[in-house]
Amino acid sequence: MTSKYAIIIPDGAADEPLKQLGNKTVLEVAETPNMDRISSQGRQGLVRTIPEGMEPGSDIAQMCLLGYDPRRYYTGRAPIEAVARDIKLSMEDWVFRCNLVTIADGKMADHSAGHISTEEANKLIKELDEQLGNEQTRFYTGVSYRHLLVFKGLDFDVHTYPPHDHIGKAIDRILPRGKGADLLIDLMARSQQLFADHDINRVRRDLGENQVSSIWLWGQGRKTKMEHFEKRFGLKGAAITAVDLVRGLAKLIGFDLIDVPGATGFVDTNYQGKASAAIEALEKYDIVFVHIEAPDEASHTGSIELKKKAIEQIDKYIVGPVFEALQKYESWRILVMPDHPTPVSNMAHSPEPVPFAIAGDNISGILRANFSEASAAKSGFRVENGFELMEYFLKR
Repeated sequence: MTSKYAIIIPDGAADEPLKQLGNKTVLEVAETPNMDRISSQGRQGLVRTIPEGMEPGSDIAQMCLLGYDPRRYYTGRAPIEAVARDIKLSMEDWVFRCNLVTIADGKMADHSAGHISTEEANKLIKELDEQLGNEQTRFYTGVSYRHLLVFKGLDFDVHTYPPHDHIGKAIDRILPRGKGADLLIDLMARSQQLFADHDINRVRRDLGENQVSSIWLWGQGRKTKMEHFEKRFGLKGAAITAVDLVRGLAKLIGFDLIDVPGATGFVDTNYQGKASAAIEALEKYDIVFVHIEAPDEASHTGSIELKKKAIEQIDKYIVGPVFEALQKYESWRILVMPDHPTPVSNMAHSPEPVPFAIAGDNISGILRANFSEASAAKSGFRVENGFELMEYFLKR
């Protein structure tokens, strides 16, 4: 009997209790009847997706929840995104994530330059490559504010800082440090000169939108390889996501990618389109992975309302329809979980364990309660090595 599996990831949905919400989390106050049904009928618990001592990034967390030990496979965020962009790397190349950011009064004001459009960003990145690029240094366009910079024939041993985790921080406190840092800082400074009075920034200023002040280099690493999911678990998979990080991970583990028109990686994404694509994909694939960036991006803005709305949209338009569609199959399971917490209070990722809920064949309930961080903790079911959760989900 063929089983069908669906995994739905509301990125960064987990949070901390907030006084504004009566000491409840955004997830607790959001209306999520479908996630609640999954957790009540099935099993919920807590899982640690960020191993001790590792940075609480989506790269590590997503790798972990897909069933891969980051301590074994992780080489950096940017190399994963390079796979999504089909950028050919040698084992000696270094690749950096290259954000377009807004800096104001010497502080990191916006990690996304107002969620700049890919069309605008493409023009800026092409100009950067023409003016600052050479045989050793190449810029590559990604999606919205997320781009890449590849160095050939150079070596680095630097510590860099994710801009989304340092909103409001003084720039001089989060500049790259270590071997090769001077080159990175110089490129960032030169980008600021290029952008200072750029036509795109003039238009953005007139529209009251955040301007692109600078590139921001971080997430560096070298080429990585991962064992295919089908070889490990015997299942053919597909992924639905708007962000290159997850697209890259999916390609590395042999998942097919399904593009959804209108999927943006922000709160205005095409939720219904993602659900429809997932339901259709279940006919062809054994396992479908649906990633939604919206709650994480809402958290980085510090907006409780925006995050609440994103979670509710995911529950209504993705979790509900996919949950219903699965039940027409003889054997099925569904897993819903954030990859990591992103508290709106500090607008940064956090390494704390996240709640998960599983329902389907041979999954009995531990605690019949709504889906939340508190309920998951009360269940007493805890997975310390997050990469082991996938095997539990598939084989239990």
